[in-house]
Amino acid sequence: MKLLSIAVPCYNSEQYMDKCIESLLVGGDEVEILIVDDGSTDQTGEIADLYAQKYPDTVTVIHQENGGHGAAVNAGLAAARGLYFKVVDSDDWVSESSYAVILEKLGGLVRDGAMVDMLISNYVYDKEGSHHKKVMRYGALPQEKVFGWSEMGHMRAGKYFLMHSLIYRTQLLKDCGLRLPEHTFYVDNLFAFCPLPYVRTMYYLDENFYRYYIGRADQ
Repeated sequence: MKLLSIAVPCYNSEQYMDKCIESLLVGGDEVEILIVDDGSTDQTGEIADLYAQKYPDTVTVIHQENGGHGAAVNAGLAAARGLYFKVVDSDDWVSESSYAVILEKLGGLVRDGAMVDMLISNYVYDKEGSHHKKVMRYGALPQEKVFGWSEMGHMRAGKYFLMHSLIYRTQLLKDCGLRLPEHTFYVDNLFAFCPLPYVRTMYYLDENFYRYYIGRADQ
């Protein structure tokens, strides 16, 4: 069984999906990469298939009719075999050094019989043309320990959980019946917040893991 499943929703992503997928492949055999080709009309599907041919033990491709970001996440979750699940959009990428830390921590929690429902890490706004990269950290959260809701400090305005900062236990997402709406412009917050009532245990890593790219003309 894989430690972490990562769904990569793709729609006409041929120009930038390589950077995303290459950053995820660094995770090695512990990671399952689920590339969801959501009805693309460019070479996205062909590029995805080439990755699956080259890395058959790591990459799986799902081709489907266009249903929007929510439909792509749903397809990734339905196919996920890993103990944990994360979404990485095809125009974003992850930090190699933080990736290693996160996989080591998740693996350690599993081996210790202390699987948490949700792991939280930082994300970085990587804005086109901007030299200053804004980092979203969570200073109100306990560090280096498993904790519950009663141990959280007060989170300041703007310091909310986003899809990019969260890794959920896969079975929790399936048990709570998470299914995102299709053909909907923005579903990130639904993915982040709908499972929260089912979360009992958490772990926070002060690692700048996710690089959230913004500013592309066709975004």
